[in-house]
Amino acid sequence: MKTQCNPKQLHFQGLGDKKVVAAFDGGTITSDAGALLLREVELANRFIERFSQCFVDTRDPRYTEHTVKEMVSQRTVGLCLGYEDTNDHDELRRDPLLATVCGKLDPSGNNRRHARDRGNALAGKSTLNRLETYGAGKQENLHYKKIYYSPEALDAFFVDTFLNSSRRPPEQIVLDLDATDDPLHGHQQGRFFHGYYDCYCYLPLYIFCADHLLRAKLKTGNLDPGHESLPDIQQVVARIRARWPKVRIILRGDSGFCREDLMGWCEQEAGIFYVFGLARNARLLKRLAKELKKARKRYFQRYEAQRLYKDFRYRTLGSWSRGRRVIGKAEYLAKGENPRFVVTNLPRDVIGATKLYETHYCARGDMENRIKEQQLYLFADRTSSATMKANQLRLYFSSLAYVLLSELRRRALQGTPLSQAQCHTIRLKLLKIGAQVRVSVRRIYVSLSSAYAYQKTFFKIMANLKQAYPQLC
Repeated sequence: MKTQCNPKQLHFQGLGDKKVVAAFDGGTITSDAGALLLREVELANRFIERFSQCFVDTRDPRYTEHTVKEMVSQRTVGLCLGYEDTNDHDELRRDPLLATVCGKLDPSGNNRRHARDRGNALAGKSTLNRLETYGAGKQENLHYKKIYYSPEALDAFFVDTFLNSSRRPPEQIVLDLDATDDPLHGHQQGRFFHGYYDCYCYLPLYIFCADHLLRAKLKTGNLDPGHESLPDIQQVVARIRARWPKVRIILRGDSGFCREDLMGWCEQEAGIFYVFGLARNARLLKRLAKELKKARKRYFQRYEAQRLYKDFRYRTLGSWSRGRRVIGKAEYLAKGENPRFVVTNLPRDVIGATKLYETHYCARGDMENRIKEQQLYLFADRTSSATMKANQLRLYFSSLAYVLLSELRRRALQGTPLSQAQCHTIRLKLLKIGAQVRVSVRRIYVSLSSAYAYQKTFFKIMANLKQAYPQLC
């Protein structure tokens, strides 16, 4: 007699005299139960809700089953969970846990209008694609694309989110500026070859204040980010000053932002200062020659890295309108000389050369880690749409995902081993939890895996959330 064989079963190598058999028949089991933490953060701060208000929906509500907020939430939470493409959502749309996080009142999808959609509570890839690949403004063809966004409103959203995070106006803030390469592998609009990066790319501009993201603006690879950054900086500063009129603002960036128009604007505005890297040249090296010679001599006496600083006035031959304060670092390492320069309008009596370079300027390296988080782990470089407007929207979604995870890290992970964890570690250890989801009339019950390794940390995080957001209790 032949044994009955289930073709959907998976047979693995046995363990002793036991067979190892698997099948996808566990029922409503999710691998992303930790996303409930993101829901708590969203309910307390309304990030996704306020972000969604920057869209205009011209669809006929009689035929609309997924609101803009629900679709934005689905796409953003998906990025936090590691699903970078809309294609993934054709399977994720059946997950009742994800539907719960996105605010779907019918997380099982049993009450959908069409029979073919029942059991799928969330939007599929085609619906999300129509949201994501559309540009900005009513001037587009709205016969097919009926949802559009306001880039001005979305830019303001990120600055306002930062301003709302502080109960009292600080005396001083530091705005970090940076541009990074976003390699392109297709024929996207705005595609240019960049010689330094040796590829076709975009050059998005980022503005951070500590770990708060204030702006992420996509720019073409043929433009110098330093020359094109002033309007964005002015908009960010104006919005900050409207709320905090007395705050002292320091702009910090590498030599790409050492431009006459940007430095001149800072010098004309009261309470705005800058610390920018300065590309070395023969005249600057000549001014630092004695210090470099002294650092070299000290190195060969002790065979330890030596650093000396020189504070002096300097003016270019033609590009600068005035002389400016420059700090030169004469550094000698095992590999030889390593001179560096920064230019600033901070007065000498406020901060000395050594402290300015080592404490203020070098601290900008942390901002580069935040950019890497967004690009590597939240897929900010997935700019494969045909138009720059659609790719800018993808960058906005990635930025919103960063805001959500950053708030979780800042408010809930303090006092835990994950307080300094990057986004991919938070995803792996907190969000990727296996669980069974049971939906009844009165309850959504999530049975988390009893083998989960960070149960104590999870309880601590929930306690931190309740303390940070008393309104959730």
